[in-house]
Amino acid sequence: MHTMKITRFEDIKAWQEARKLVKLVYEAINTNERFSKDLRLVNQMQGAAVSSMSNISEGFARKGKKEFIQYLFISKSSAAEVQSQLYVALDQKYIGQDMFDSIYHQADLVSKLDSGFIKYLNSQLNKPK
Repeated sequence: MHTMKITRFEDIKAWQEARKLVKLVYEAINTNERFSKDLRLVNQMQGAAVSSMSNISEGFARKGKKEFIQYLFISKSSAAEVQSQLYVALDQKYIGQDMFDSIYHQADLVSKLDSGFIKYLNSQLNKPK
């Protein structure tokens, strides 16, 4: 497996996939007028998706592995929040099953990548300097 040196947050796979999650959430909201008028849900979903992305870059900027891990956990929980809110959007018929599945899987991917990164960083913490 070829590992690329991460020099900026844009190099992080989890961040790249979180960016796609944000795009999908915004597209879903913008394709349904009733959805876009449900301001509370819109704000919560957009906020959670953006938080999932932002916490990866913010954690990376902190430089400390322990702190970065905390931010990755926040990113993970924000992705889960998006998944939960998707059920509201589905039940209100703002989105169809296909869009639900697409966004749900994207949030899942972000969560898995966050977990993998957390695992990696934890393994680095225990290495002698």
